[in-house]
Amino acid sequence: MGTPAAQAQDTAAEVPAILGTGDIGRDDYLPDFSYAGYEYGVAPIPHVAREIAVAEYGAVPDDGIDDSAAIQRALAAAHALTGPVRVQFAPGRYILSDILWIERSGIVVAGMGSGEGGTELYMPRPLNQMDDDGTLDELRQYLVQYDKRERQRDANLDVLFSEWSWSGGFIWTRFPGGRHATYLDEYDPPIETVATIRSGARGTREIEVVDPAALAVGDVLQIHWHNRAGENGPLIASIYGEDREGFPVGDRHWMLPDRPLVRQATRIEAIAGTRVTIADPLLHDVSDALPAYFAKWDHISDVGIQDLAFVFPPSPYFGHHNEAGFNAIYFTGVHNGWISNLRIENADSGVLTDDLAAVTIADVVTEGDHPAHYAVHMGNVHNVLVTGNEVFNPTVHTFSFNTQATRSVYHRSTGWEQPTLDQHAGANHQNLYDDMTVHVRAAAGDDGEGSSYELFKAGGAGYWVPGHGRYNTVWNLSVVVESGAAPGETVTLVENSGGPDARLVGTHGNRPLAIDYEPAPYIEGLNQRQLAVPSLLDFQLRRR
Repeated sequence: MGTPAAQAQDTAAEVPAILGTGDIGRDDYLPDFSYAGYEYGVAPIPHVAREIAVAEYGAVPDDGIDDSAAIQRALAAAHALTGPVRVQFAPGRYILSDILWIERSGIVVAGMGSGEGGTELYMPRPLNQMDDDGTLDELRQYLVQYDKRERQRDANLDVLFSEWSWSGGFIWTRFPGGRHATYLDEYDPPIETVATIRSGARGTREIEVVDPAALAVGDVLQIHWHNRAGENGPLIASIYGEDREGFPVGDRHWMLPDRPLVRQATRIEAIAGTRVTIADPLLHDVSDALPAYFAKWDHISDVGIQDLAFVFPPSPYFGHHNEAGFNAIYFTGVHNGWISNLRIENADSGVLTDDLAAVTIADVVTEGDHPAHYAVHMGNVHNVLVTGNEVFNPTVHTFSFNTQATRSVYHRSTGWEQPTLDQHAGANHQNLYDDMTVHVRAAAGDDGEGSSYELFKAGGAGYWVPGHGRYNTVWNLSVVVESGAAPGETVTLVENSGGPDARLVGTHGNRPLAIDYEPAPYIEGLNQRQLAVPSLLDFQLRRR
């Protein structure tokens, strides 16, 4: 793993060895993360010119009157149109006490900026006082049926988890009638198979299908891989490796074989006979031993939320999984969408996600003294890019790759208040922390052998362990130790719930660093700031 240096050293001349030739068959395989984001990483967020002003429907800022009904009328008018449309707010404060649903493609909700002189949405009451139209009833049933409770005996707390702990938002996107978060298998609808895939190689974009008749260029579908072979099936091996001695794999990976364990939403780019080109590289091989198929995916597209501040009142913190629902955005069921230029204050969670692909979340600032569950969260998503996320508020899970997140990226973001890189268990794999900065206060070791910080502090249920699958990558991480370690003292970055085949390249800081991570990861350039390739995402984009 190398010996910690006195302080971070720059390595400008050498490209890291793991980049190699890009051979997808190598033992030190590194996924191509450059497909994360809107339009698979190669197009800017669009401007939507057609406008509906909320003022035309009676929403007046700064008058102290609740604006919910007027905003709802403006949003309903946008839904009644066809084609892209921007629902535009003026500068000032609007009071919102209801959920704003976005349920069709092409709708953008926009303000005049997130800073001083911009647009502020003020939510005086939490979501647990709102009508969610029954959308979370399945989750509520699940919590009761499986007795999912937050138990803290020392605090005399024993309550059912809040359904708002990781779900819901005051702006909420969804496919009409869609079920983007799945909890109880009795509600699973039949999966509509579009085409069976005969073969394909991990990391490539060309596949062979049995019959392409039902496919068309431009179709956005999901590729499904199921684990129908139990605890030691080939899909488990593809996610976690052949050698799993020393770490368990939770039984949720094989208890529901009719549910896909891995889903990759992608677009059909070309069809030539039975050969199909997809928009982004395959997550896994497809073969007789590892079968997969194209499935229908209900989603909306080209949806955006931008240039707004979300402000919640100061409120008590009732603890983990006991949140009342001061959540800004719940982004679900979207392909090719964006969230940009937001400020979120005093939230329980800033941005929550589910069932997304090819989405960019850019320049979101979360702040305030209220502890949050999540800042900007990624769960059950594929090819999502979070860039420029500044997290000033305390969080339980700061930068979170949650259940079934795949090939998504946190990029050039900073955590300021005891942040965590949360790899949350549940078959999340092939994800990237890229050119990140964390500000930490280290803790003195009990044995007098130096200080440590539990940076890789993961969550997740035991039936979904380990914390992550293969090829999760941390690239050029800067660790700013603000206190707790003397100059020259080594600080150990601790992981206590990780997973196999992690890649840690260019981890450095203002103190010498050591890494305590199991199973043992690939480590290159410890205590060396990577200048030759400061951002893996940017490097891979240029190489495309």
